[in-house]
Amino acid sequence: MKKTDYDLIIVGGGMVGASLACALKNSPLKIAIIEAVPYTADKQPSYDDRAIAISYGSQRIFESIGIWSKLVQYSTPILAIHISDRGHFGSTRLSAKDEQVPALGQVILARSVGSVLQQQLAQQANLTLHCPASIQSLEQYDSHVRLTLDNEQILTARCLVVADGGRSTVRQQLGLSTHSHDYQQTAIIANISPERPHQNRAFERFTDSGPLALLPMADNRCSLVWTVNSGDEIALLALNDADFLVQLQSCFGYRLGELKQVGARQSYPLHLVQSDQPVQHRIVLIGNAAHTLHPVAGQGFNLGLRDVAALAEVLHDHADDCGGARALHEYTQWRTADQDNVITITNSLVQLFSQSNPIVGHLRGAALSATNALPPLKHWMAAKSMGLARKQPRLGRGLKL
Repeated sequence: MKKTDYDLIIVGGGMVGASLACALKNSPLKIAIIEAVPYTADKQPSYDDRAIAISYGSQRIFESIGIWSKLVQYSTPILAIHISDRGHFGSTRLSAKDEQVPALGQVILARSVGSVLQQQLAQQANLTLHCPASIQSLEQYDSHVRLTLDNEQILTARCLVVADGGRSTVRQQLGLSTHSHDYQQTAIIANISPERPHQNRAFERFTDSGPLALLPMADNRCSLVWTVNSGDEIALLALNDADFLVQLQSCFGYRLGELKQVGARQSYPLHLVQSDQPVQHRIVLIGNAAHTLHPVAGQGFNLGLRDVAALAEVLHDHADDCGGARALHEYTQWRTADQDNVITITNSLVQLFSQSNPIVGHLRGAALSATNALPPLKHWMAAKSMGLARKQPRLGRGLKL
């Protein structure tokens, strides 16, 4: 059987795994990606038509990697964010002008990100794609990890990065435990066309069933993420377009005038999944394989991309033994606090804003009003949403590895 040695093997060629490979294009590392499905934008499951909000910090990482110039044509900037609580007074408004940045974030289709990443990987000299392929067995040794693929190829690597999504098969093969929580909520996603111009504003509106977000897109469309109690989505998805818009309008209100048109609707259940041991001997879990979050505040992919930026720096700086204990300890020390903090905040927001207690509702409204009235608190919230609240890796500061 043929055996090939690599410095780094990445399992999963979705947005997170591919971004890590691209970030290391100029490194001395010999890299491989193992992907279970044919590597095209219409096959890779993470390259779907879902709109994602890329924070300003993530945009800077993509700029440093060298792909933002190709992504910008597909993106719509977020110049302001309006946060409110249905049925209660008070709101918070964040703006790019107040934060002295070009945009708080960008909205882009996952499929567009995938297409650009694929083009970049196809030109990458230090990368080999094993695709479609899956791992049949995995063995850990002192100096390397040994993989046997379903085509009987044997690969070794000094570091294995697992980026194969929230239902990670490699995580299961390793027998790693997770902390999980079923929110008993389902997200309905669709594109919406409102009557009034969105003026590049994003809206996050909390309701009794969960958050409702509208993100600005091209042609005055908005990307909808509507969280409802699980089971309620069945009736909503069965409605005709006009009746669906009536229900949505009653939850969102008229800040964008009448909601005129809705595109194809899809839904997916919401869970928190957090790996208890995301760093193993010569193995690192990143992205959804390490932490799958509720979509409130749109932090999931941005957290994964910060994993990428930090891990790329550590692997590059420890290229002589990129999967050694020293390198992975440095990565763990760097990323644990941010991961735990974001998970705690998103989980707390879901719990707090899903309560129907009127007293809690008034307190929420007072908190939103206070945040809006206190510039230091508002700047802190904006920095959190932009992914700039903690130590920034070189890629996040516009520097090369």
